[in-house]
Amino acid sequence: MSKNTLVLAAMIGLSAAPALAQGKFEASAFYGWAIVGGAPLPAQTTINGASYTQADPRNGGTLGFTFGAYAESGLGLEFLWSRQATTLDVTGTGPALSGDMNIYSYHGQVVYQFGEPEQRAHLFLLGGLGATRYSDVVLTAGDVTGRTRFSWAFGGGFKFYPSRRIGVKGMLRFVPTFVEAWESGFWCEPFTPSCSANSGAPNSDQIEFSVGLVIRF
Repeated sequence: MSKNTLVLAAMIGLSAAPALAQGKFEASAFYGWAIVGGAPLPAQTTINGASYTQADPRNGGTLGFTFGAYAESGLGLEFLWSRQATTLDVTGTGPALSGDMNIYSYHGQVVYQFGEPEQRAHLFLLGGLGATRYSDVVLTAGDVTGRTRFSWAFGGGFKFYPSRRIGVKGMLRFVPTFVEAWESGFWCEPFTPSCSANSGAPNSDQIEFSVGLVIRF
């Protein structure tokens, strides 16, 4: 993550801090499903003498938590952590290759919650900056080393509070991640994805649907 991004996030947080200090805190735990895309490989992709034409990450379950502070105006700042479990499949004329991968998200998010504080139901919008961590992938043809990359997020959802302190939340997030070529084994850029002898700088896009439990303090 660049220094400019960190400075911008810090300025946003500091400008909102006085209002948030007078508000309430919320924590949530959520579970959902994340959709990721696949793509054909370049025709020249060769691994152990075999030609491989397609790399597809599987869609997978995701879980995580948020913690944040909300002002009376509906403005909130929160931290989000999530983990998605997936598998990368590489197919072609040779034996199919696959390996388990975890994707971790670390985001600071600005949230705006519509409506009066005493309402039971709220719609909200969110935008965030942070990092996405791709774990190591172990393939039969060799290992791919994990990387951490800058990512951002936007989305929204709803909250409903049956009681003063306990609520439920539904959330949709779109998370583009700046991904560049992996440097060990063969070149592998997951979730565009492509594996070849050429490096590049694609975006990895994830769409995450989740539901969760909210606790107010």
